[in-house]
Amino acid sequence: MSETAVNDAVEAGGKPREAAGNWRSRIESVGVRLPEQRLATDELMGRCRRAARVDLASLTGIRERRVCREGEDSLSLGVDAAWDCLARSRHSPADLDVLISCSISKYVDGLSYRFEPALSLSIKEALGASQCFNFDVTNACAGMLTGISILDAMLRAGQIRCGMVVSGEYITHIADNAVRSVRSIASRQLASLTVGDAGAAVIVDRVEGTDQGIAACELVTIAEHSGLCIGKPFRNGPGGVMHTRAKKLHQEAIAHGSPVIQRALDRAGWEIEDVDVLIPHQTSVRALRAGQKHFTATLGGWAREMVNNLDSFGNTASTTHFVALHRYLREGRLRPESRVMLLGFASGIVIGGLVFHVGELGGDHVRAG
Repeated sequence: MSETAVNDAVEAGGKPREAAGNWRSRIESVGVRLPEQRLATDELMGRCRRAARVDLASLTGIRERRVCREGEDSLSLGVDAAWDCLARSRHSPADLDVLISCSISKYVDGLSYRFEPALSLSIKEALGASQCFNFDVTNACAGMLTGISILDAMLRAGQIRCGMVVSGEYITHIADNAVRSVRSIASRQLASLTVGDAGAAVIVDRVEGTDQGIAACELVTIAEHSGLCIGKPFRNGPGGVMHTRAKKLHQEAIAHGSPVIQRALDRAGWEIEDVDVLIPHQTSVRALRAGQKHFTATLGGWAREMVNNLDSFGNTASTTHFVALHRYLREGRLRPESRVMLLGFASGIVIGGLVFHVGELGGDHVRAG
């Protein structure tokens, strides 16, 4: 979508464009919706029809994940996460100028895949935010980072004052379908067994005259490797399948990651050691450790703490960073002065770095509980 089209759409909604001022965008609140039902890794592997001899829990560090039950889907997770986000926010639905939905999965009424209308339309209608402009963005597991990047640009340009990025990921159907085929650690559907369901939402607004908020957001696509992870409909039933050359995907993401991370840090005026908490995309323990070792060597250091949220949630696709961030905020593990980096790796291949100060976000979430 062109800048002109965005300007016209925002102005048509009654919100005039402002001249760019002395402000930054910030993550103002974070909401999450996790299904209550849990599925243990051992139970999932016990369903493999071909008795795969894979100790997935040890290989990935994932002990269990949340899974949707009847009545839950991509749309319901997104709506519930949006309400949770608003409950922790200073803003009401009437304050939202833009709402962006970033789900990979777009399932409603169970496993009915929605092409049109956009999920963002249904979410804004559920919130009663009829005044806001809405659209969907899909960029694999980097979807929410992409949505925040778009809002960051619009806020800095004075096009909007406040927006929401939301994603509901009902994605465990790929695991249900993978158990029919996985035989060994070499299976291209093995990564499908690592996923969990979750919804997440973020409100981004602006803060004036301060160095707080989002310091930089850098996203790069290495398109020649897009074939390393392919998602498509399952031919023998509902839901989808995902075929991943996991080892090669990980190797290419690591190989191309350091320059992207460094550019994000340079834009923010930070060194890697300035990062208090780094939240990488949650894939497997082995991948996180290998990435840390490589980036420490190439960047000359590492963050003070790296988050591993895999044990209880697995890989929740586009919501993974915000499930982890929400947990750290709720547990009071981030201070207003904390510096955070969200490190994205997604099929595509998409590599991203979002760096920001926690600011008032931390205290508000602790009080909201």
